Amino acid sequence: MDAAAQDATAKARELQSQWYGEPLGTLFRRLIDDLGLNQARLATVLGLSAPMLSQLMSGQRAKIGNPAVVQRVQALQELAAEVSRGDVSAADATGRMDEIRRTAGGSVLNNAAQAAPSGSSQTPVKRVVREIQALLRSVSDAADIIDASNALAPSHPELAEFLRVYGAGRTSDAVKHYEAHQN
Repeated sequence: MDAAAQDATAKARELQSQWYGEPLGTLFRRLIDDLGLNQARLATVLGLSAPMLSQLMSGQRAKIGNPAVVQRVQALQELAAEVSRGDVSAADATGRMDEIRRTAGGSVLNNAAQAAPSGSSQTPVKRVVREIQALLRSVSDAADIIDASNALAPSHPELAEFLRVYGAGRTSDAVKHYEAHQN
């Protein structure tokens, strides 16, 4: 790999760390290990082609362009945590992965009162918040969202806060913001 390609890969991995908390290669390898998958099965569950998964893992591509895929990644991370705690068996995890493949990414914005999937620790509010976050983060990276928020702050402080909290903040803070503005 030449120096330009190495620089591009390093930049993509740096952006992935900003957007997803770590490079996607690291995140996906952990999911593969924790859930007993191979790359082909992970690609299927996420709704990606195998070449796209490979490009994301290797840093040839930085961003997951589809918010539904981001939501599936988040659902798999939660499932992997439940498996590692012993809350979910391997057999149940397989069924849950099939459910994630079929249903994650469907709009929850119009179904906020709908119950979380059986065995899920994710509340309806958290599902809505994560969908909003995934949508914003599929459009722009955190640094650009912060810049937009700062530009809007003098004239539109509430909208600036919304962008900052949902586009670049922690899910727990966004859940608090959502709940505070529902009353």
